[in-house]
Amino acid sequence: MAKRDYYLVLDVARTATEAEIKKTYRRLAMKYHPDRNPDDKEAEESFKEVKEAYEVLTDAQRRAAYDQFGHAGIDAMRGGAGFGAADAFGDILGDVFGDIFGGSRRGRTQVFRGADLRYGLALNLDQAVFGDSIEIDFQTLGECETCSGSGAAKGSTPVTCESCGGHGQVRMSQGFFSVQQTCPRCKGRGKIIQKPCDTCHGQGRVRRSKSISVKIPPGVDNGDRIRLAGEGEAGRNGGPTGDLYVEIQVREHPIFERDGSHLSCEVPVSFATAVLGGELEVPTLDGHVTLKIPSETQSGRVFRLREKGVRPVRGGSTGDLFCRVVVETPVNLSAEQKDLVRKLEESLGRDRKQHNPREQTWLKGVKQFFENIRRSV
Repeated sequence: MAKRDYYLVLDVARTATEAEIKKTYRRLAMKYHPDRNPDDKEAEESFKEVKEAYEVLTDAQRRAAYDQFGHAGIDAMRGGAGFGAADAFGDILGDVFGDIFGGSRRGRTQVFRGADLRYGLALNLDQAVFGDSIEIDFQTLGECETCSGSGAAKGSTPVTCESCGGHGQVRMSQGFFSVQQTCPRCKGRGKIIQKPCDTCHGQGRVRRSKSISVKIPPGVDNGDRIRLAGEGEAGRNGGPTGDLYVEIQVREHPIFERDGSHLSCEVPVSFATAVLGGELEVPTLDGHVTLKIPSETQSGRVFRLREKGVRPVRGGSTGDLFCRVVVETPVNLSAEQKDLVRKLEESLGRDRKQHNPREQTWLKGVKQFFENIRRSV
């Protein structure tokens, strides 16, 4: 049977890159793999055809010959057997798992980036709003100063691992599959430490306390994170150091509540001030301001003080401060004071509709509610 065009077999353009060819091959190899299609001769032949096309088109010299002379050019170059099915499929699995786990099918010594660390930092509201500089202490794994991170004792050096030849990886074959994995003897280092360092016991890292100053930018809020590059754990085998993430938690404030860039607070107002009006000193985060209370102010009314809130850490306009009036009922009244309140109540009761409009509206609503119930019964 005549061989099909390799580009048609893999369904790629003649200008396809090696990465595009490899991506298509992965999909087709998995589709036609004999383990997925037992006793299916047609799938087995398709798998062999796909494999052969992949081997040719990912080899620069063989692809050039094929592009110029077609299958005749490949036949002329054959001096021996090509890659076996297990090797070709194993290389693909090596690429897939190597990409995921940081390995390399070409057998390079593995290096490991140090772990990132997280530090929870509690701030007062004023620290979060205006910013601050705070010293923090934490534990981390740092490079061993005795051996400079090599893990070997002074006067000795690590030797090449005989199991992996210094590559840090070994190829394991089982049946049809061939997969590369981290060398179990040297743990991916590619070298064996025969005389471990007395300080780090061959690990190349030691746990130590660390103290750094963290600059808190103005406007941070709950859940914000500050990244300090290179302040995490030291890497292994010459790998880069991880980062430290400082996670902000803002403590509750006795007066103010925060909602993004806005602040809010309750302002207790005496009965007399609510009725007659007056002025109150209201606290803000940067000082006091005078709040004018108009006469006949009801409990729950909100006054807005512009730009007395928080300027967001990521930029934007400063928020506002919302002051909610709470009319305070007098307590611990004397007999004389109670008598005066009764007289005031009697005086107001002569024309309750005029002096208590909200009460009258509420009573109308209650009356209408029960009338609707009676109609529905």
